Amino acid sequence: MLLNLETDYAIRIVGCLAKCEERIDAKTIASRTGVTPKFTLKILHKLSSGGIVKSYKGAKGGYTLNRKPEDITLLEVVELVYGSLSLKTCSGGDCTHPNGMCKFKGVFDDISGYMRESLHKITFKD
Repeated sequence: MLLNLETDYAIRIVGCLAKCEERIDAKTIASRTGVTPKFTLKILHKLSSGGIVKSYKGAKGGYTLNRKPEDITLLEVVELVYGSLSLKTCSGGDCTHPNGMCKFKGVFDDISGYMRESLHKITFKD
């Protein structure tokens, strides 16, 4: 399983905001994270819509985290941008095995659970 570039960038952006104690503009976030300004704005919009980031408009506008860094999990950011994290043995979740369910579905379900649990334990607190 490989997370996409947008997910990697979202993690960088939330990490950047977690280190800032005041509002920061998108251009500065882009510069600090190595993400293009246009893509930074797109990701900030998703993070804002998902309740992770708060945006402020106007001359003194910018972005901050909407909650404390210790209250934002890596799982939350990943799933907001990437979608649900799970390993699937069958496309669309429907088993195509001739006898119903293959013996590996349970294994992959367990691995998915461990992965989600591990990412849920990691927060953006330093």
